[in-house]
Amino acid sequence: MIRVLVSEAPIDVGAEMAIAEAAGGTQGGAVATFTGLVRGDDGVTELTLEHYPGATERALEELCTKASRRWTLSGVTIIHRVGPMRPGERIVFVAACSAHRAAALDACAFLIDRLKTDAPFWKRERVGGSTRWVDARHADDTAAAKWRS
Repeated sequence: MIRVLVSEAPIDVGAEMAIAEAAGGTQGGAVATFTGLVRGDDGVTELTLEHYPGATERALEELCTKASRRWTLSGVTIIHRVGPMRPGERIVFVAACSAHRAAALDACAFLIDRLKTDAPFWKRERVGGSTRWVDARHADDTAAAKWRS
């Protein structure tokens, strides 16, 4: 099962975890998850995430399909928030369910590393009374590159 959701609604990790675990059925021996939070470094008081509706969901679904082809997974989930968020709020939830932990852990790492570079999101930070767009980070490109082979 592939589940992708892009929404302004807060992420309920408990509910998402239950859905991911249920996707494994009797074959699901492991669920690996990642929850990303909005950071407040450099005085950031708000992060606004914009996306290209339709294209963003397709890009995330494609990543889930790639992960499912690379590892034996019974479930893959990406939930990503858009809109304004404050430091400490959940911005992304990723889950990979497999019969074995190695596949679940590797697939989860693949998904979070690749979505940082492959999905069309744009971040704008508010610091004090001004805003600034967030540039792509070299570290994200490096992390995604290790999965391209």
